[in-house]
Amino acid sequence: MADTPGRLWFMRLVYIGLALLLICLHLLPLTTFPPRFAPPDLLLGLTLAWALRRPEQVPVLAIAAVMLLADLMFLRPPGLFAALVVIGSEWLKRRIPILRESGFASEWGAVALAVLGMLLANRLALGLLVVQQAPLRPHLVQAGLTIATYPLVVLFVQGILGVRRAAPRPRRRAGA
Repeated sequence: MADTPGRLWFMRLVYIGLALLLICLHLLPLTTFPPRFAPPDLLLGLTLAWALRRPEQVPVLAIAAVMLLADLMFLRPPGLFAALVVIGSEWLKRRIPILRESGFASEWGAVALAVLGMLLANRLALGLLVVQQAPLRPHLVQAGLTIATYPLVVLFVQGILGVRRAAPRPRRRAGA
């Protein structure tokens, strides 16, 4: 069943609200000690899980705005990671029919490829622009934890928020 316009806009606002909440939680100083490891990027996981389930509820402009705000708040180069997330989410959205037929394991693998591709493209772009970067290890740990927590994010998105995959549209026959 297709979303009504009211529900569609409500779910878009829910996505933006959750994204803002995750940004605020990430900025909270929960301890005064330096972190021992980089936490998973739950905002990225939420965005990709939602985009694969209901792409119409997370349009490109919403993803770009949320990720640009995250870039600004997390003191990353403005727009670089936002652009990479937009590219990665659109790449995954184009593979929805294939991923729908092949199951969750292939979806998880595609998300892992997208996350690692975003990490490598981000480091490559910063390296080409001769921007000082953090060591590779914390970024790899964060990417690995993001990939590892993806099934939990999917459980949250599906179980708590009720964002499930839309039923596939029936194919039209050529003579009809």
